[in-house]
Amino acid sequence: MSEEKSKKTSLLSRLQHTYRLVVMNNDTFEEVGSYRLSLLNVYVAVSFLMVIVALIVISLIIFTPLKRYIPGYADVESLPEMVAINEEIDDLSAQLAARDTYIDNLRKMLVGDVETAEEIPENVYTPGDSALIIDPIKEEEEIRQEVKLEEVAMRSRSGEFSEKSLDPAQLYFTAPLTGEISAGFMPEKKHYGVDILAPRNTPIKAALDGWVITSDWTLETGFTIGIQHNNNLITFYKHNSALLKKTGDFVKAGEALAIIGNTGTLTDGPHLHFELWYLGQPLDPTEYLNFN
Repeated sequence: MSEEKSKKTSLLSRLQHTYRLVVMNNDTFEEVGSYRLSLLNVYVAVSFLMVIVALIVISLIIFTPLKRYIPGYADVESLPEMVAINEEIDDLSAQLAARDTYIDNLRKMLVGDVETAEEIPENVYTPGDSALIIDPIKEEEEIRQEVKLEEVAMRSRSGEFSEKSLDPAQLYFTAPLTGEISAGFMPEKKHYGVDILAPRNTPIKAALDGWVITSDWTLETGFTIGIQHNNNLITFYKHNSALLKKTGDFVKAGEALAIIGNTGTLTDGPHLHFELWYLGQPLDPTEYLNFN
């Protein structure tokens, strides 16, 4: 025990032992300065200096942007900002993709460059997809379509589309276009209309006055437009290359609705597929319209 105590006393005495640090000129050996030091003083001075340096470094990290350069330090603080930036990037990417699709489809409409069934990429649409809306401002367009469709429904409920329907044979229809009929009315084969051939860029006309209830793209029928008429009549115009009317528009008989085309998978050449429906049942259009 006494031996350990003597060792501690000896160590303390050595730390407190005074030394002289002399600084001399190397050429003249002239004494420039002399300092009295002890190991304890040196240890205290170095420790104090290290504490000061540590406080300065910590202050720089806390109160300056230097903390951003320390891996892992700023992750928690910057996480909300990074999430917001990623969401904005995703939104901009979606808008850019929609714009590119819109521009590409608009170009195809203008130049008549339509896709055939072989050119449509596989697995782009899943079975059951009824329509693909391509619009640069999708949410606003959907709201507009809902409002317009509600207006059509209100007119129907108010009696504008009368339940006391006339026999379609008593009405005068305007032929959507004139041309050769390549495929007739065959409901047993689920062909509920007629196919009429006509030259490229031929305009498609409304058969009667009415309200546009659908103006969209579907995988099978391409650019399709549907019109609700009085007397519980509905007409459909399919496989167009371009649509000239939007959902909710009112059209007059003989007014141009679309441009003949070859869009959709159920087509193998430019033509119009025209359907006439009465009280929910398909009718043979050739019995009421003259396409020659």
